[in-house]
Amino acid sequence: MNAVNKVRSGWGIRKTARYFGTSPGTITKWCRKAELLNQRQVIPTESSRPHHSPNRVSESVRSAIIKKRVGLYPRCGAVIQKELENEGIRVSISTVNRVLDRAGFLKKKSKWKRFWKNTPRPIPDSPGDLVEMDTIHFRPYWFKNDPTTWYIYTAIDLNTRWVYAEVVSKIGTGPSLKFLRNMKAAAPFEINCVQSDNGPEFGRYFTLNSGVRHRKIRKRKPNDNAHIEKFNRTIQDECINRRVFNNIEELKQWVKDYLIHYNYKRLHMGINLITPMQKLALQTA
Repeated sequence: MNAVNKVRSGWGIRKTARYFGTSPGTITKWCRKAELLNQRQVIPTESSRPHHSPNRVSESVRSAIIKKRVGLYPRCGAVIQKELENEGIRVSISTVNRVLDRAGFLKKKSKWKRFWKNTPRPIPDSPGDLVEMDTIHFRPYWFKNDPTTWYIYTAIDLNTRWVYAEVVSKIGTGPSLKFLRNMKAAAPFEINCVQSDNGPEFGRYFTLNSGVRHRKIRKRKPNDNAHIEKFNRTIQDECINRRVFNNIEELKQWVKDYLIHYNYKRLHMGINLITPMQKLALQTA
């Protein structure tokens, strides 16, 4: 309407078009529409949506797709498309997904989700090249009606399979940094890179103050930390679940004794049936 008022005040069509950054034909159409509607304040905007779509999916097909989705066993678009094809209803996967999307059945990726750029995974050719870290949440089942939870920090060197663990009463970036310092002091080699999951105890503050290279695994990819996940299962089966502990100090001592057994006496198939310390001796020889 501002453009029409400029023309009514004496501006030319082309001058007005250059001023508003549009074509002269558009200005002409606006003027014609204002005269037709006898408008002085505003020209209503008409939708460019087509009045008819000849290739639109029929209501029966839409109902069949939605019915498959909200059934007893909801499946993805590809499975729904195949099931409909088996029933004689020919429809493309893109059409199925579009119908599900418009009905609100598809999950959208949040635009507020933080993007995490994964760094290249180092090859553990030497001790300390890559050490995986994790935590175990341990709730003593024999403490009835007691919400006590103990935590165990664990770490494993991928080259030698040397492990380290500590029992703590709480976890966070502070305890994580303390565990890393104690591990670096106890390790018989220099630690160059540590890898962890995306837990809050290994957050940005831990990365900035760790003193070593810190990389995180991919989102929802626990197999990236497969070695430490396997050790977590091993230490629970062979150590933690073998007895009842009256307090956290007993658990700490029990874990310390198990680490000695694991590093010095336990044979590992992953390193040709030798112990981690024997593997370390071969690496440093």
